[in-house]
Amino acid sequence: MAKKIAIIGAGPGGLAAAMLLASKGYKIDVYEKQNFIGGRNSSFKMGGYTFDVGPTFLSMPEIAEELFEEANRNLHDYIDLKELPMMYELIFPSKKVRMYRDPVKMKDEIERHFPGDSAGYDAFMADTRMKMDRLRPILQSKMDHYYQYMSFKVLKALPQLSLGKSLYTVLSNYFQHEELKLGFTFQAKYLGMSPWECPGAFSILSFMEHEYGIFHPMGGVNQLSKAMARVVHEYGGNIHLGNGVKKLITDQKKNVTGFILEDGREVECDEVIINGDFSHVMSNLLDEGILKKYSPSKLAKKKYSCSTFMIYLGVNREYNLPHHTICFADDYKKNVEEITGTGLLSADPSIYIQNASVTDPTLAPAGKSALYILAPVPNNLNEIDWEKNEKTFRDLVLELVEKKTGFKNLRDHIEEERIISPIHWEYDFSVFKGATFSLGHQLTQMMALRPHNKFEELGSTWLVGGGTHPGSGLPTILESARITTAMMMNNSPGESRQKDLLKVEDKV
Repeated sequence: MAKKIAIIGAGPGGLAAAMLLASKGYKIDVYEKQNFIGGRNSSFKMGGYTFDVGPTFLSMPEIAEELFEEANRNLHDYIDLKELPMMYELIFPSKKVRMYRDPVKMKDEIERHFPGDSAGYDAFMADTRMKMDRLRPILQSKMDHYYQYMSFKVLKALPQLSLGKSLYTVLSNYFQHEELKLGFTFQAKYLGMSPWECPGAFSILSFMEHEYGIFHPMGGVNQLSKAMARVVHEYGGNIHLGNGVKKLITDQKKNVTGFILEDGREVECDEVIINGDFSHVMSNLLDEGILKKYSPSKLAKKKYSCSTFMIYLGVNREYNLPHHTICFADDYKKNVEEITGTGLLSADPSIYIQNASVTDPTLAPAGKSALYILAPVPNNLNEIDWEKNEKTFRDLVLELVEKKTGFKNLRDHIEEERIISPIHWEYDFSVFKGATFSLGHQLTQMMALRPHNKFEELGSTWLVGGGTHPGSGLPTILESARITTAMMMNNSPGESRQKDLLKVEDKV
């Protein structure tokens, strides 16, 4: 009889794991608290407008393609990907810079705004391509014992890890102009971190965008979660929406044997995969005293990512502006320190704007636009009173958007609006302290020092998602599902994919 696998959470990690296991004949049941799939990779509608809740682009689609191939499916039968040749526009106090995947266009743009730095772009891409090759085996393999640091793949990667160097320091080796450095380090915010503190190894983040491109799935990035859910159903798996988990059930040996749902029903399983926010689950779904290493008191002392203040707008006009815009604070370093250090609400925040309707007409009625506006802010460990500050900060963000970008008179055209502040992330989406990008990605919380894919404190328990190895962000979350399911099926996470890895490496 096939093992009965229960998955807690229908986020992208849980759905990817469900898809892979269901395709191999496992009996899969996914339990999701919300009445929709995707978690932070879900969508919602307001009027005739559609919005992604969280991620707004897909990078390294090869990973998603490989997962679908492992499930005997073709990703492109389920979603329509459109590459954005002009990836995003960066707005600095003194200039606007467009970032292209095409290296010729990119170097022309660099020379136009930052004379003399285009050679640094070539050097950065060549060096980071080597770094990516060395780091890839680590990001695609389990890392749950310290002795693995002495493995050949890790020792080979060590010179590329930029140990002791921050992301900003690494980029300073290639570029002289301050704003250009920021243009290749702001991706640290994908991890909820400061580029002055983020480990230098994460220079691979901007490299991935320039090397592999960024893509928009028509209908939104939420289509990836919906596609994986379709495959789960095709293989006979079940996804139970509106079925939140109240408590994990453990035996005397700390093996999880099932869980109690919020409506009181009990679910038995042979193995459980947890895709809920790691720290939220471990702080709320277990009796006190069961966990030692990750007890609630110890989790509270961990380092966490920043949070995000989200404004979703349906506006009754079209803006012929880039799909992605990043508007930098006048004093970016001060803004980042306020977010990740002092925990203050900035008077001049950096702002990200997605204008996806310019690419995808399905997201808004004709002649209108669906706008997604994000400002990184401190997480709830900093105890900002969001009930008091929400409207004031919302007004500040929209005022800055109108002042600094081409989205003029924006507030005059709003038809629909929704705000998700850090307090909403914590209580509506069950994200620990509203830390949108989960546990921080300091070296002290990476690889074997991060919660393991086969969770070390509970038997029959596995983890997927941003709170386990290799970390947060859609590509790495998908990798976490691949690592975890390969371990569950007693396969080496690397062996079954050697041909796929060679294909990817050929493209690098």
